[in-house]
Amino acid sequence: MKKAVLITGACINTGVAIVEKFAKEGWAIVFTGRNMEKVHAKEKEYKEQFPNTQIIGYHIDSLINETTVDVESVEKMFAELDEKQIFIETLVLNAADQGLNMKIFENPITDFMRVINTNMTWNFCLSEAAALRMKKNGGGNIIFVNSNTAYRAIPDRIAYSASKGGQLGMMRALALDLGKYNIRVNAVLPGMIKTDRWDKNPEFYAKVPSRFTPLGEVAIGADVADAVYYFAAFANNTTGAELVVDGGNTIQLYPIVPEDN
Repeated sequence: MKKAVLITGACINTGVAIVEKFAKEGWAIVFTGRNMEKVHAKEKEYKEQFPNTQIIGYHIDSLINETTVDVESVEKMFAELDEKQIFIETLVLNAADQGLNMKIFENPITDFMRVINTNMTWNFCLSEAAALRMKKNGGGNIIFVNSNTAYRAIPDRIAYSASKGGQLGMMRALALDLGKYNIRVNAVLPGMIKTDRWDKNPEFYAKVPSRFTPLGEVAIGADVADAVYYFAAFANNTTGAELVVDGGNTIQLYPIVPEDN
């Protein structure tokens, strides 16, 4: 049975960087996305970029509706991987509902439920399915791409911050329960990341406070990918741990903005 990494949300931004990191290191790649056309296009692109690497893309939705997780899609995907004799030795839970512009008193409760179900319940379903195979095959890794907003709230992101805080609790509980099966569960906590949003809204990102980090720079996708790969390939005696990748933002009480800004 061939070992592979499964990376969710791998058609854009950080997910792409994570795929590229593992592919360069010679791993077989399985990735997911929520848009069928983007998945097919990205699979073709990845195969052209890494012609000697096995790469499989899956179109998979996290939810049927705001209150119902698409468990059947998860089960179907893993059943197909079983048939292909592909063992997901490492699961990278990168996909997330960003929960943007959720204002208390204005957004319906179903918006809150959608974010929680995507970022927590769906990730639990994926973790459970992957861990079942890892248990049978002698161990593995589950890595959450979390967020420093699990500890530091930002405006109009109540559901997102709540989901990321809960996700860390789930990560630690999974690490405890799965350790006896040689399954390690850890989390990478990025801060702000330079994504396509920077190109689309340069004026906002030129002055947003979280860009002023102690290191003077904001992470790019490759920085997060390196941290994810560390847990997958090197942290053999580490589980239930968090690795923050935010330029030091979490350590400061408030950002120090240069006078010329």
